[in-house]
Amino acid sequence: MAPIPQKLQLKVQTKSSGNRIAGWVGDRLKVQVTAAPERGKANAAVIEVLAKALGIAKSAIRITAGETSPLKTAEIDIDPSRLSALLPP
Repeated sequence: MAPIPQKLQLKVQTKSSGNRIAGWVGDRLKVQVTAAPERGKANAAVIEVLAKALGIAKSAIRITAGETSPLKTAEIDIDPSRLSALLPP
């Protein structure tokens, strides 16, 4: 079965002490990255953190909204059951 694009709402904190998923803030997944929000560095770091956490290629993740904002939307090509590992209980 081919992966189905899934949307994930994000809250990104840049210039953090580490790259990690920090849990949920309301309906948004909080992602902390060490990169500064300049020239796409933070967006690339967010994609890398998500790809590692989900065990998928970085090319399967795109920032589709909020390119220059801490509130972003990512579209992820993944089987929905694999994405559930990140969803709150």
